[in-house]
Amino acid sequence: MDRFVSNFTNRLDAKGRVSIPASFRAVLVRDGFEGLYVHPALDTPALDAGGNALLAEIDGLLSTLSPYSEERDHLSTALLGTSEVLKVDTEGRVILTDTLRDHAGIADHVTFVGHGQKFQMWKPELFRTHLEEARVKVRELKRALGVATLGNAPRVPGSSGARE
Repeated sequence: MDRFVSNFTNRLDAKGRVSIPASFRAVLVRDGFEGLYVHPALDTPALDAGGNALLAEIDGLLSTLSPYSEERDHLSTALLGTSEVLKVDTEGRVILTDTLRDHAGIADHVTFVGHGQKFQMWKPELFRTHLEEARVKVRELKRALGVATLGNAPRVPGSSGARE
């Protein structure tokens, strides 16, 4: 699988290192990125991380904006200007800088959360709160769309709901 999926909580060691989950490391190896690309998440107290796939996604997003626009400058500054490339040691560990840890409120444990092309790193307590909020919003969305399960297509108002 070439996607980051699931979630894992790991402890920082005495030297401030944390092990990237083995399944996430495997995705990074297949991606071909040397190290780990990390930037503070834009709208949550978390860190976005990944490799070439994440950088390609950022480049694609930036390419939709005019090259010298204020919007592109702001987004580029937020996504690239605050990023760090962390070295992954032979044991699959990284050292999170103080700047990154401060943004996410990470102290002694990190929860790694898969998001497909990227993963996030959270303070475990903040992730649990975020996950519960996400579940509430998904239930609300399902009700608004009239979806019984996530695998069902939304009903279109005025249609019988039958599929051809």
